[in-house]
Amino acid sequence: MAQQACPFLAIDPSGQDLYDEIARIRAQGPAVEVELPGGVRAWWINGLELNKRLLAGPETSKDAFQHWPAWINGDISRTWPLAIWVSVRNMVTAYGTDHSRLRKPMSAAFTKRRVDALLPRVQEIVDRALDGLERIPEGEVVDLRAGFAAPIPHEVVCELFGVPPGEDGPRGALYRIINRFFDTAISLEDAQANGVELYGTLTAFLQYKREHPADDLTTALMAAHDEGSLSEQELMDNLILLLTAGFETTVNLIDNTVHSLLAHPDQLELVRSGQVTWEDAIEESLRFEAPGAMSGLRYAVEDIEIEPGLTIPKGDPLVVSFAGAGRDPERHGPDAERFDVTRSTSRDHVSFGHGVHHCLGRPLAMAEATVALTCLFDRFPRLALADPARPPKRLRSIISTGHQELPVLLHGRDGGPVPGPRAEEAEAIRRLSGLGGTSGTRVPRA
Repeated sequence: MAQQACPFLAIDPSGQDLYDEIARIRAQGPAVEVELPGGVRAWWINGLELNKRLLAGPETSKDAFQHWPAWINGDISRTWPLAIWVSVRNMVTAYGTDHSRLRKPMSAAFTKRRVDALLPRVQEIVDRALDGLERIPEGEVVDLRAGFAAPIPHEVVCELFGVPPGEDGPRGALYRIINRFFDTAISLEDAQANGVELYGTLTAFLQYKREHPADDLTTALMAAHDEGSLSEQELMDNLILLLTAGFETTVNLIDNTVHSLLAHPDQLELVRSGQVTWEDAIEESLRFEAPGAMSGLRYAVEDIEIEPGLTIPKGDPLVVSFAGAGRDPERHGPDAERFDVTRSTSRDHVSFGHGVHHCLGRPLAMAEATVALTCLFDRFPRLALADPARPPKRLRSIISTGHQELPVLLHGRDGGPVPGPRAEEAEAIRRLSGLGGTSGTRVPRA
């Protein structure tokens, strides 16, 4: 195995320097050893094609209990702040036949029929959030992440899984827990307390669902458990996966797309004029700012030759970097760091995973984002960043890619003209609520 040419790069757990770190890693080679929070060393992979290879093939596993000797032997403490990303037993961390076994009931529950049935409610939820924004006095700075990007996916995922309304119950608790779940700069004590609260909340929620079954995903998964397809731990941990991923990544997708469009008004105008579709803008956002920078650790099932002279030893952990792959200059060109809604390679990313690990929730996430974004820019055509010269502070995470806040002015910073008539756009938005996906959706020209 080739020796590491440079000292280990210690990854900032706060995620504030993520893309600069990715660039420094890329300059050192296709696979570079880094130090993760808590002193754990892993190989970092940025290249898009190498990402796809390691995601799709049997060379890597996410099952630490089978394929990470340091975890199996106890060299990595169960009190490691990121331990919950390793210890959960769900379809993402499963390997081989276990992955197929766990994914099957999820696929059966996450049907197109169920997604289609939810889309009218997505429109209602978006409209209600926008109505709330309209009541804010003109000129007041609004945190669009907290006031719009977050409440929509939270309510959608809670309805999908049958989480009862009420901020004093599991719905409110899950919102608070998930916001802490992705914080990789969290203290050990807070991480452990959050994990205890998460499992306690889900235990109480499952008891509630056993007493109140309904036509929702939780009831469907409990049926798979009762039939013997899932253990109690697997039921719990798959709920953790689906509730957290279904919420956080969609929040980030809406947040990041709004920020990128407002920070690049020329690109927003291309969308608003109909020269490109909203789907084009969303796909470029997924490439440019992967909502999940990575999906936890993978482990080498065998020695993996990356290139002549560079081999990742069997049992070593790897970071497959979705954020790095999205800005791979070998695929997206020398301007891969630039947001460009006309980019021909925008759809070539791994932000929804790849191969057997592609995201089951992709159609719903794309539909949520499309309805939210089209309605937002239709309702507030002068929407602007509150302070364009000051980028919003990033989330404290190397796993979740978004902003702590997204300060905006709903009515712009001046009294300039409203961009284009949008009557046809409004009709297109209404039609979206009857679709099971967003492929080919085009906002008509103004």
